[in-house]
Amino acid sequence: MKSLKRTVFLTTLITAFALPSQTFSAEENHGIATLRETSQAFTKVAQKAIPAVVSVQVEKEIQASSRGGMPRGFPFEDDFFERFFGPEFRQRQQQPRIQRGQGSGFIISKDGYILTNNHVVGEADKIKVILTDSREFEAELVGADPKSDVAVIKVESDEDLPVIELGTSEDLRIGEWVIAVGNPFGLTETVTVGVVSAKGRGIGITGAEGYEDFIQTDAAINPGNSGGPLLNIEGKAIGVNTAIFSQSGGYMGIGFAIPMDMAKVIKDQLIEKGKVTRGYIGIYLDNVDADLADYFDLEPGQGVQVTDVVEDTPAKKAGLKEGDIILEVNGEAVEGVQPFRNDVALLTPGTEVELLVMRDGEKREMELTVGSLEDAQMATAMSDIAEKLGLQVQEMTEELAERFDYTAGSGVIVSEVSPASPAARAGIEPGMAIMSVNRQEVNSVEQFNEALAQSENNRVLLLVRDGRFTQWVVLNYED
Repeated sequence: MKSLKRTVFLTTLITAFALPSQTFSAEENHGIATLRETSQAFTKVAQKAIPAVVSVQVEKEIQASSRGGMPRGFPFEDDFFERFFGPEFRQRQQQPRIQRGQGSGFIISKDGYILTNNHVVGEADKIKVILTDSREFEAELVGADPKSDVAVIKVESDEDLPVIELGTSEDLRIGEWVIAVGNPFGLTETVTVGVVSAKGRGIGITGAEGYEDFIQTDAAINPGNSGGPLLNIEGKAIGVNTAIFSQSGGYMGIGFAIPMDMAKVIKDQLIEKGKVTRGYIGIYLDNVDADLADYFDLEPGQGVQVTDVVEDTPAKKAGLKEGDIILEVNGEAVEGVQPFRNDVALLTPGTEVELLVMRDGEKREMELTVGSLEDAQMATAMSDIAEKLGLQVQEMTEELAERFDYTAGSGVIVSEVSPASPAARAGIEPGMAIMSVNRQEVNSVEQFNEALAQSENNRVLLLVRDGRFTQWVVLNYED
């Protein structure tokens, strides 16, 4: 112990002699003062933000497997253990387990709305929020959006809660200082500092149908930081910390945050409606490669190329065609498929937009009314049932009605039947008319699809007309 003290003393003594007094020039003193001001700015931001950053603790009940909770591939059956430990063994193993997790969030309104991640709270049965002053609240899930990983929860308090002001991520620049606050590994009130390393990252954590436009930062983010704020030097939240790139499970210098401009749109819809309705125009796209850009005298990365236009969609109605290059939306330049897709998704269905399109080397302006992605997906799901039945139908126009001796606007006409399909086996052929589906009268393709969607037990009841004769037909299909 004495040796340790002596070593410490000698090290201190040597250090003291090794540091002669120094004087700094006016320029060096200015630099030091600037660093001191920067440090104080970080401190002020942290002091202001920390009270509004919360720890989010969640619980979810996990049902045990039919094998009594034993691991897959375990060499013995449960009854082997039951002979030694009695029937209580199986009962204990079949009891549900409680899975616990934790993350972060930040209060965005004095009445208790909190922004966090879907992957933190989206499937939780119980949500508890703990403030830095140790107050605890049971939280309610307002809404969660897996496609953006944004979620909103709410707590009830008798007094106003501290809040973090929401900023904008639109003007965020690479190299700009940012501050991450959260509860990594359960260590509350943790503050880290870094810069914006990149923008517009898509890393695939929300799946193929997700909407990603992540801010990349080297501010240290670790497990437990998810849902916490990424702040600018003014103390405004410009992102929601969400994910890390790691080969070890911990920080490796690359973290990702949802940009606040996206998070705010999702947040508003979740609070208002409990779900998100995205814009949809109905086209397939590809980026403009270097050769195409050179051919049309465009800047590299400028615009997106339309590779296909879906029938009966806003894009089709607006006159977009395969081969068109979309250069601008409402006067804003289009810079790639992912940003364009994100921007369209954030538009409210029914919004009218102006497109600048290049077709055959000439620029033209077009107007388009944005549709609903939810409606489009529902229509696709409906048509999947028709596909399983082996049926394709179309509107009963005056021309078709006259040709097949039907009444225009009454029913839909079968245009195609797949060989060996349930419809073919039931004797349905092109030219026949379907008058009702599941006892619901259908006079358009839309009504036909809507009625199909209400089918139960994989069965559909059709009223089919062939000339002057009608009959009921029951079709069975497989999922």
